[in-house]
Amino acid sequence: MQAKDMCEVTKVHEDVVLSVKKQMPELTMAVKIFKALADETRLKIAYALTIEEELCVCDVGEIIGSSTATASHHLRLLRDLSLAKSRRKGKLVYYSLTDHHVNALVKIAYEHAIEESEKDGESN
Repeated sequence: MQAKDMCEVTKVHEDVVLSVKKQMPELTMAVKIFKALADETRLKIAYALTIEEELCVCDVGEIIGSSTATASHHLRLLRDLSLAKSRRKGKLVYYSLTDHHVNALVKIAYEHAIEESEKDGESN
């Protein structure tokens, strides 16, 4: 760690620390959500579901370039973490994102990445 990344002296602002600690919620589930979306394949699936509201497992497999078994595995994990939901229609299983919060998380992450990429391009 570089010295420019650290305070030169230790000065804890106890009132601020106490206030933040009192307001800090349990974040275990949020950590699981971000871990799930940290996988590039699952993030691609989630992003695909922001474009097309509902996709069958076979379509997801084609989109991510995998077998339907692999697509199903990733979709099941997203469903188990309440990021996606599924419904059966005859012999097909369709998936969609659970709600607008998940949709917003995925889109905001992408938009942030694009902005940072554009900033990096400008600084070169």
